Order: sequence, then structure tokens, then C-alpha cells
Amino acid sequence: MKITIVGTAYPLRGGIAHYNALLYRELSAHNDVDVVTFSRQYPGFLFPGKTQQEEAAADGFRVPSSVLVDSINPFNWVSVGRTIRSRRPDVLIFKYWLPFFGPCFGTIARVVKRGTGTKVVFICDNVIPHERRAGDRLFTRYAFRAADGFVVQSRAVERDLLTLFPGARYEYVPHPVYHGFGSAVPLAEARLRLGITAHNVLLFFGYVRKYKGLDVLLDAIALLRGRLDLALLVVGEFYDDQRKYRDQLRRLELDTMVTLRTDYIPNDEVKYYFSAADAVVLPYTSATQSGIAQIAYNFDLPVIATDVGGLSEVVRDGETGLLVPPNDPPALAGKIFEYFTSVDRARLRMTVRDEKKRYSWESLGAAIARLAQ
Repeated sequence: MKITIVGTAYPLRGGIAHYNALLYRELSAHNDVDVVTFSRQYPGFLFPGKTQQEEAAADGFRVPSSVLVDSINPFNWVSVGRTIRSRRPDVLIFKYWLPFFGPCFGTIARVVKRGTGTKVVFICDNVIPHERRAGDRLFTRYAFRAADGFVVQSRAVERDLLTLFPGARYEYVPHPVYHGFGSAVPLAEARLRLGITAHNVLLFFGYVRKYKGLDVLLDAIALLRGRLDLALLVVGEFYDDQRKYRDQLRRLELDTMVTLRTDYIPNDEVKYYFSAADAVVLPYTSATQSGIAQIAYNFDLPVIATDVGGLSEVVRDGETGLLVPPNDPPALAGKIFEYFTSVDRARLRMTVRDEKKRYSWESLGAAIARLAQ
């Protein structure tokens, strides 16, 4: 088949770009695949990070792409649609995570489909996002009405999709494991490189947004002072007001227990943070699924997560990690203490090694092929 993927891709950065790169590599093994990415993904005033460009992508995430799409220019959407239509793809794939892109993706899809047999598939991270805004449903409906099929990656997203489109044709495929960051390095080597001396290490990784519950985690860590030799690594750019978290750290006197790395982490350094940790913690207050859990599983790391959205579909309590109610610092502190004092962590790691085999890119590719029929 001829397949076109539209969305974030190298030379842009971030989890969506990484996902599309790994999807490209899976599909291109047996298909003719091209990638169309953004010349402008977000207008500057809507982007809270430092840069949208990848400075040093790992080889696994470097894929050829056509830099064409301007997310805020309707004339560009029509032009891009015509360019893609001229290639006559059998399948047009969009990675959908934010309704902001609904008008852009919906227009491109309509132009491509005009007079062709191209099937349009949306891979849905979210249907309605965590941080909701006016127009979310309107933009999503516009985009999804151009679709022939959907891939949902959690039951929470499945429910949202069927609420908006009860008759939608879709495939449920859990989020595949991110395997593009290289292999783990020995724990002692990773901790020496990062300057970590604590016996027990937790990792909070990824963009910091309000719904990810870092404030809840910091309150929980404060409850463990004096009970555990514990270090928390908070690694990722802040897309929320950083000052309130730094004020919370000072108020709780956590400077010696919590390390902040607020820059975007280059791909070739990611393995050191996951290799240095004993577990990844996801204290989210809401969620559909988490790509961070799938990075953790790549490194055979258990996950301590809140029982929200689709997280419990990936984190099996007592098997691949531990689950805790959301917005409950004492409960989270209790689970962290339990993990480091009474849980058989070696057994959890072994289970993760087996469990991650379920989250394959081959399964995703097969689902897309079925939707293209």
C-alpha cells in the first residue's frame, strides 16, 4: 500500500514525533510510506516550551519528512491536501491529540479524499483533551467526520469516541512501547553520571502539566522524609507555572530530596534517567494513556500510577507496578513506601519484561491494514 502519515515528525521534537517515527519504520517494512510534517506546528504564543525543534534526534527517530503543513493557514491546508492527493495514497493517517488541529487535519483529509479512494485513519491519543477549551468538540467533530476509521489506545478514549460517534469503525490497540531510546545502562553507571547518591530513586518524566499531578507527588514525598533514603528526579520542561512548584519545594523543604531538570532531554540521554531509577511515577489527576509508561516498560521499569483513565489498563496493580487513588498524597506516599520496603521489585521487573511484548508496533500496523480494507 501507499501510505501517508501527517503529523509531528523530525525535525520537530517530542513524544508525538517519536511515535510517528516508529510508526513509519513499522509500516515502511512492507509499504510505500511518506511523512508530511509541520512547517509551523503551533503559533509561538500557544507554545509554552523553549523550542519546537529537535536538536539531536536519536537515529531511531530520524525519518524523512516533507515539511509542509502550517497549522493556522487554511489556504495552506488546501494546498497540502492537493499535494498529498497527487500522490494517490491508499491510506492517510493522522495522529490526533489536540482539537486545535481538527480544522487543519479535517480540511486536508477532505481535499485528499475528493475523487480518490483514499481511506483516512485517525490514531487517537485523545478525543477530548485533559485541559479543555471552547471549541474542542466542534473541532474534533469536523476532523472525525472525514475519517473512515480510528485507532484508540485506551478504553477511556474508546468511550469518548463512541460518545461523539456511536457508530464509529475503530480498532483498540494499546499504545506500543517506545524502543527508540537505546538500551539500558548499568544502574551504578547511570547514577554516577547523574550524580545520584540516594539508595532509592523515583523518576517523574515528561512535560509538566497541571493534570500530571506533580504537586500531589511533592506533597507525598514530603511525607516520606526521614522514612526512606529517597531521591525524586523531575525531568522535563514545564508547561505549567514553574514558580509554584519551586515555591512548593521550598515550603516543604525538599531541596535535598528532589532534583529538577527542566530542559528538554536529548534523546541519547533519556536512557540514563530511566536506567538510574527504581520506578517511574505517574501521579496524574486525569489521563487517557501515557507514553511515559511505555518508555518505562522499554527499560523494564515498574510504574507507580494513579488509577485514572486508561492507566490501569497498562499498569497492572501488583504485577507491573502499583496503583493508587488520584489526588491523595498520603495514599501515594504509602504506595511508594510499600514499593521500596516490601514489594518484590525483581518479580515486577520480570513481569514487565513479559508484559511489554503485548505492546507491539506490529499490532498497530495490522490494525491500520484492517481499517484500510
